[in-house]
Formats: sequence, C-alpha cells, structure tokens
Amino acid sequence: MSMRAFRVAYDGRPYHGFQRQPDVPTVEGRLLAALRALDVLDADEETPPGYAAAGRTDAGVSAVAQTVAFEAPEWLSPATLTSELPASVRAWASADAPAEFHATHHARSREYTYYLHAPDADLSRTRAALDRLAGSQDFHNLTPDETGTKRDLSAAVSRDGPLLVLSFRAGGFARQLVRRLVSVVAEVARGESSLDRIDRVLSPEPLSGPEGVPPAPAYPLVLAGVEYPDLPFESDPDAVPAARELFDAQRTEYTVRARVAETIAENIDH
Repeated sequence: MSMRAFRVAYDGRPYHGFQRQPDVPTVEGRLLAALRALDVLDADEETPPGYAAAGRTDAGVSAVAQTVAFEAPEWLSPATLTSELPASVRAWASADAPAEFHATHHARSREYTYYLHAPDADLSRTRAALDRLAGSQDFHNLTPDETGTKRDLSAAVSRDGPLLVLSFRAGGFARQLVRRLVSVVAEVARGESSLDRIDRVLSPEPLSGPEGVPPAPAYPLVLAGVEYPDLPFESDPDAVPAARELFDAQRTEYTVRARVAETIAENIDH
C-alpha cells in the first residue's frame, strides 16, 4: 500500500454535494462504497488511511478534477475504481504521492468555472466587476462562514454565445463564495446594480436583509482544476475513453432536450 491521488470527474446534479452524509446520495459516499466493493476499504472503516479530498463541492456542483488521495494498493487504477462507481462518477487519472501527502492541505490553488446564461450582459461591465473583486479581499459578505473569509482571488470572463464563462481561482474558497460572486457580478453585468455595489459587498460592514447576496444556482458550476505542482498525474488510457463517452452522451442528450423545449415554447398558443 502506498499513497495515491486520483482525479475524479462527476455530474453533481444527482448528489447532495461531495461530502458524505447519512441517508442521502453524495459523491464521496459513492467513492467509499466503491472502495468497499473492491476490498480496499474494510466494512468497519469509514475511510482508508491518509484519506482526504481537494474540496467539498455543494449539492448540484460538478467537477472535472476533484482529487482524492489515500493509501491504495498498486493494482487500484482509475479504471478499476470506476468499475464500481455509478455512471455519473468517473475516475480518470492518478499519481503516486509522498506518504505525507494531503489532498486538501497541499493544493496550491483551485479553479471554478461558472456558465452564466446572460445574453444581454455587458462584457465590459462584467470585467470591471471582476477587476474590483480580484486581489486579496475579505469576502465575509459572500459566505455563511465566519472564518476563512480572506482570499486572494483572480477572475476572468469570456463570452460563448449567450453564456458568460466566469473563471475564479484562489488557494481555497469559503462556502458558497463562488456562487455569490457570480450573483453580484451578474447584477452589475446586467445593469441591475452599479459598480458601487461591489464596494458595498467588500466593505467591513455586514450586509443584511435585502442588501444580501444570494448564491447563484449550483448546476452551472464546475470544479475545473486543482493544482498540485509536484504531483505528475497520468491519464488512464483504460478510463479516459469511457469518461468522455459518458459526458459526450450527456451533451447530446441535453442538446436534444433543449431543442424539444424550444419547440414547445415557440408553439404554445399557436
């Protein structure tokens, strides 16, 4: 047994977040069940030795590069782990790690991508809002957490048709921080608020009542990357094709669903 790290991609919509919880489906719960099915984890153990994950995504949030690490047998490949996982969760790469490696504490940065449907949003206003939010800030007004609210944030935006693709990178993120960042940026981008709104959100005074910033919906958010500078991940050639096939099939399914919904919407009352 030696320390190994695994990259895991998943569709977060069927799950109540990443972190295991009693009586509801979670991504971590499915991962640990797979390890039990493979006899990597004993029935009376909660987690394998050294186990940790890069982050705890909220309910509905998806991931490309969630990372879990633990003491694993040499034969446990991403493809083998995937063989006991539900179709919505795929392990696709792995790396040998030092014995003291911790997937949470040793991550240098995490990157999230949010796909915001905002066809009428102004791109220059969006960039101005992100510029105001970037840098070393105390985001206490954008998270329910009472500690760990100071972060050094970098952010960017690009347009993809009707979507604004918002990217956020930091060493770590407080609870709901990314989704609330999206909400306040969307207000400014759509002209619903001025840039002064950003200054108010970042001020030391707490927001209350109607001033508060609600989290944006979870499903357009993806954990896109977790950086470990000294960990050389290798894609598993037996796991990657099946993972791509799964998400390509989802893309096709939702393209068709969107066209069906468009047809219905266009023909109601005709």
